[in-house]
Amino acid sequence: MNLDRDAIKAAVRAKVIELAKNLGMDASDIGDDDLIPATGYVDSAAILELVVWYEDAYQMPLKQEEINIDNLGSINSMTEFVIKRKGG
Repeated sequence: MNLDRDAIKAAVRAKVIELAKNLGMDASDIGDDDLIPATGYVDSAAILELVVWYEDAYQMPLKQEEINIDNLGSINSMTEFVIKRKGG
């Protein structure tokens, strides 16, 4: 599995942009440290879809206590979390 930081960031960013687009929003300007739920680009259903995609894409089932703003709140936090969990 590729644990390249830039590749992970790009994949997470692309997924957020795709989910926002499905809701009629343009999230192309989202910052790496922006709190995804606070941006208004995605709704709660899209956030759940993002989490499911993340688990799938990185073959990393999440424990309930891992699903929080510190681990999954931003593009950077999602990137760092997968690298930490996968031992990159």
